[in-house]
Amino acid sequence: MSYTIDVYRNEAPVQKDIFSLSAFVTLFPQLVAGPIVRYTDIAYDLNHRIHNFDKFYDGIYRFIIGLCKKVILANNLGVIWYSIKATSYNTLSLATSWLGIICFTLQIYFDFSGYSDMAIGLGKIFGFEFLENFNFPYISKSITEFWRRWHISLGVWFRDYVYIPLGGNRCSKIRWFLNIFIVWFLTGLWHGASFNFILWGLYFGVILVFEKLFLLEILKRLPNFIKHFYTMFLVIIGFVLFEIDNLNGICNYLASMFNFKNIIIDKMFLYYLIPNITLIVFAFISATPIVKIILDKYKYIRIIVLLFGLILSTSFLVDASFNPFLYFRF
Repeated sequence: MSYTIDVYRNEAPVQKDIFSLSAFVTLFPQLVAGPIVRYTDIAYDLNHRIHNFDKFYDGIYRFIIGLCKKVILANNLGVIWYSIKATSYNTLSLATSWLGIICFTLQIYFDFSGYSDMAIGLGKIFGFEFLENFNFPYISKSITEFWRRWHISLGVWFRDYVYIPLGGNRCSKIRWFLNIFIVWFLTGLWHGASFNFILWGLYFGVILVFEKLFLLEILKRLPNFIKHFYTMFLVIIGFVLFEIDNLNGICNYLASMFNFKNIIIDKMFLYYLIPNITLIVFAFISATPIVKIILDKYKYIRIIVLLFGLILSTSFLVDASFNPFLYFRF
């Protein structure tokens, strides 16, 4: 769609080589799950790719980083979430319900960003430079910032092909807000023709409108830790809407998260937390730029991570029966 639209709007040249156009349309690293690569992003690379050892090495390294995110972090966090999700929500303690949805919040990030890393890495191996798709969204200090960091290629696609053609913010305030709601309705629908996805999209549409009206000005005057808490609280609630596919289930799960009259901590919470505390703590750290900064600064550590990560990921893949690809559902 992006190629056809960009050519129609004279924003991209017509590709007269059928093999180059076919390469773009069938480019397997990003075809199924992302990042969403537009023709203009790789038009030059289609016919002028550069292949060298450094690019090949960077591609292998990036692929293994993505594989580790997916297999070591996302899959194991997913085991915790699916076990809690399979339990009757009415019996969950407050702490268990929060642990479950926090694990899903981490799982979906490492699943999505892990696949993007693998696609970007495969692209590098073949000489293509794909744009970044995730930029540590969980360090955001507002929902507006979060959506500039989360699934960047999807946000840019809706901005350029839906929001701006509708008029963007260069119109009356009522029309501007209507444009936002249209975009977020379609963003929800893009993930699937299900009520909960549409609800999830409109949920963020409402928050973004309030931020543009007054919340962003209030947030500027608050300490950073409050901004982070505000953002992640709303993101976690949003993932309840995203993951649970019926209204009754959503209501029951939210009730278990905020029922302070219920048991706060129970044996189930300790059963899932204690054996997985190292995994959860490492996942929290890996969702920030700390690990990337260390690996970029100390290049020799990369080789160790490369080998250890590949061996560990492979052993998990061989041994594990639980290996969902969340992105493929949407």
